[in-house]
Amino acid sequence: MGSLKDELARFQKQQEKCHNMVANIAAKQQQQQASSHRSSAASGSSGAINGNAPSRPSVPQIKFSSDTDRLQHINSIRKAPVGAQIKKVIDLLFEKRQAFTPEQINEATYVDMNANKAVFESLRNNPKVHYDGRRFSYKSKHDVKNKDELLKLIRKFTEGILIVDLKDAYPNVMEDLQALKAEGTIWLLSNFDSHEDIAYPNDPRLLGIKVDDDLKQLFRSIDLPRDMLDVEKDLQKNGFKPATNTAKRRAAAQIQGISSKSKPKKKKREITKRTKLTNTHMRDLLFGGST
Repeated sequence: MGSLKDELARFQKQQEKCHNMVANIAAKQQQQQASSHRSSAASGSSGAINGNAPSRPSVPQIKFSSDTDRLQHINSIRKAPVGAQIKKVIDLLFEKRQAFTPEQINEATYVDMNANKAVFESLRNNPKVHYDGRRFSYKSKHDVKNKDELLKLIRKFTEGILIVDLKDAYPNVMEDLQALKAEGTIWLLSNFDSHEDIAYPNDPRLLGIKVDDDLKQLFRSIDLPRDMLDVEKDLQKNGFKPATNTAKRRAAAQIQGISSKSKPKKKKREITKRTKLTNTHMRDLLFGGST
């Protein structure tokens, strides 16, 4: 840090010296112009006859590029807390997805890891950073790089994988998740307890389950309650926590002046192979599809 301040002080002194030099040059040139003007006036009209007016030498405008702002910016980064410098480096590694030496990191971010051992050691031991002994690179929780590898990974987690663990896999992973969902190869669902999004593979064959015919018939013969309140009560009787709270929702609707009348009951239809199911992911299990 001290060397940077000394360098900035020397630069400012050199800049003042250069400005003084330019001012002296301009003053001398003005004196020369005044002397030349007096001599031309004394020589009579010879210049006017020849049609040549004495030319005025133009004062050269010398500009010196100022690095003061850049040096102050570098100094502010290197004097920042260790955590702020680490974040700056990790952001670079995450964005570029390339391996960088400490010297290359210094050029890109002005974080001098060779001079700041605390930053170096913290990054070397950071769970989001891989260090091979010479270069640093970003390390995601799951090593996948494209949509095909992403699908293979999700299929390994038959009980679901958290989306938050996939977000940093590669730059456009969220777009690929939505594409897989649109293709019908995965499900993206929310956990009502933790409010976390989870990705599930949409392939019953991965479960390795064969459902007996009598169980399928039992499933089709279950008479579900028509009112969600009754559904929630039955779930609670059997030790399950309902994902919805119909009583609370209806009370809120009444406060806001929204009608909470139940929809008219529809005639119960027997489920057949031609019936369109809501739980389409159960089709293969319950109607004897491929397992």
